Amino acid sequence: MSKFVFITGGVVSSIGKGIVAASLGRLLKSRDYSVSILKLDPYINVDPGTMSPFQHGEVFVTEDGAETDLDLGHYERFTDTSMSRLNSVTQGSIYQAVINKERRGDYKGSTVQVIPHITNEIKERVHRVAKNANPDVVITEIGGTVGDIESQPFLEAIRQFRKDVGRNHVLYIHVTLVPWIAAAGEMKTKPTQHSVKELRSIGIQPDILVCRCDRQLSNNLKEKMSEFCDVPVASVITSKDAESIYEVPLMLETEGLAVQALELLNMEQRQPNLDRWQTLVNRLYHRNNPEIETKNVQSSTTTSIEIAIVGKYIQLSDAYLSVVEALRHAAIAIGVDLNLRWVSSEDVEVKGAKTYLEKVNGIIVPGGFGVRGIDGKIAAIEYSRLQKIPFLGLCLGMQCAVIEWARNIAKLECAHSAEFDPETPNPVINLLPEQQDVVDLGGTMRLGLYPCRLQTDTLAFQTYQQEVIYERHRHRYEFNNAYRNLLLETGYVISGASPDGRLVEIIELPTHPFFIATQFHPEFQSRPSTPHPLFHSFFKAASSQEKCYDLSVNNVEVTQDNVVSTGSILSAD
Repeated sequence: MSKFVFITGGVVSSIGKGIVAASLGRLLKSRDYSVSILKLDPYINVDPGTMSPFQHGEVFVTEDGAETDLDLGHYERFTDTSMSRLNSVTQGSIYQAVINKERRGDYKGSTVQVIPHITNEIKERVHRVAKNANPDVVITEIGGTVGDIESQPFLEAIRQFRKDVGRNHVLYIHVTLVPWIAAAGEMKTKPTQHSVKELRSIGIQPDILVCRCDRQLSNNLKEKMSEFCDVPVASVITSKDAESIYEVPLMLETEGLAVQALELLNMEQRQPNLDRWQTLVNRLYHRNNPEIETKNVQSSTTTSIEIAIVGKYIQLSDAYLSVVEALRHAAIAIGVDLNLRWVSSEDVEVKGAKTYLEKVNGIIVPGGFGVRGIDGKIAAIEYSRLQKIPFLGLCLGMQCAVIEWARNIAKLECAHSAEFDPETPNPVINLLPEQQDVVDLGGTMRLGLYPCRLQTDTLAFQTYQQEVIYERHRHRYEFNNAYRNLLLETGYVISGASPDGRLVEIIELPTHPFFIATQFHPEFQSRPSTPHPLFHSFFKAASSQEKCYDLSVNNVEVTQDNVVSTGSILSAD
């Protein structure tokens, strides 16, 4: 049967439980153990799909169309394993399921209570992941911190879990903060002691402590926490701040996290193979990288490529987490430094695009919802088109590119999206027909993995090197086919569409060095060792001194020299 690891957090939120869970998953996979990672979120929302990005950050979308916490993106990127809706559970979905069962009479007249009905439903969700994929280890991260009122049913459920499946099949890891107090000139273990005391008061004794800190824990501090928290010294793990999240698995391996976890779960100790991950980190810091691709790059150790992200949620960078990580994956692969320029689309509306976008190497306009800042995004796209700056539009970014084309090239009066101006005479972006009568906003968009057929002799095809691709979607509005012929007649190319040709998925401008926009979200499928082809191609164009492509109507020959490789950047060891 599967083994179960539960990861809790203490002292403060945003302490890094998700990265610890993902890192442990990476370490176990490096030992040829299969892993699935589950997130239990204590908020009452059924899923984060209707939550503001300022509240929650990015909404990550799985292949089967679940709108989930951004931590599932870390799980996928670190373990290179696709998650599903089974891997994301909220308290809202638990209560909804229990109430539905009560309405059907499944409880046969019993009084429905938190214990056992809510806790049993929580445990069933964990078992469901184990039954579905039958992994060697199921890692479950509990959102929030110990002591939160909302988290109590989850903590009670995982307390019962060890009794249900057996002591040797369950492991508790507690992630806590060990702060450095500058005035005292020392690190303090008291917050950890109190956090563990709170955890023990509800019946959970942590087996491993992962201590978040800004410097290495001394042996004396480890021994002190071991004594007060009743955890072996070897199971007190330092997790100090890292320059990159991709360093964390290597740091935790050095600290012995996986070794301790396997020992406590009575599992075979296997030799890890972290060579590819170490190569990844080496590339990130340009440490002895003879294999780094340097073509069209001035210097693999000194070049810094500046990419502007023009968005409406830039006050919280986590709102665009997968976009940023996809850019980092491409930067690592090419061997240059990524310098992000965060640009508020609302500021662009006030002061103009040139003020904020001059001298950038590339521009990305990511997804979003609502009319606020839309004209700023459109202005940024126009600036990119006119100044020949490499451009990548994602979801709403594609829709804004269509609006910019309609207004400035096709000269369509008051062209807009019906989402932002229902009365526009030229709704170049319109509601999907199947969305016309939808009332509930949560979970009703076009969500998840869909096929897209590419046209040959296009930038999209040269990038992907295959005719049919599969990408993840999250949108309710689409390109209006009433304007399709006009788009083509005025110089744009529809390089990707749904297999039946009905839905426009990718547009590009052949006369531009690199101008491509997608209705889907390619960032969700990028991996550290295999950057997404579109991001790799975009970043390569941004780092080049010359045009990467010119697939114009003049039939310029496309040679092998200007086709970006789309294979895995880190080859098998």
